[in-house]
Amino acid sequence: QVQLVESGGGLVQAGGSLRLSCAASGLGSSRYDMGWFRQAPGKEREFVAAISWGGGLVPYGDSVKGRFTMSRDNAKNTVYLQMNSLKPEDTAVYYCATGIATWSTFRPGDYWGQGTQVTVSS
Repeated sequence: QVQLVESGGGLVQAGGSLRLSCAASGLGSSRYDMGWFRQAPGKEREFVAAISWGGGLVPYGDSVKGRFTMSRDNAKNTVYLQMNSLKPEDTAVYYCATGIATWSTFRPGDYWGQGTQVTVSS
């Protein structure tokens, strides 16, 4: 059974930093690309970042470029999202997902994490 377990969300002041983690299990021998999305109440899901099995990065979402960095540690079956210079508009539930990454896009698949709340105060 595939599971994605997230951690690292919380409350932070504007200008602060958080690092989110997403650990995957149950994928067997399959290689997988992974991505991060976020969704604020009343808004559509927004792409944040994605990374291939080999560590190639999909271009970041426009709203987070220069502030967020995605990475992965395949030995730990874990991906990370380092979030710096956080703004109140970054407040959302953040989700990780398996999928297919290309040089330009990420297509999420069937498996998603439970989501973790990030709240940025003014």
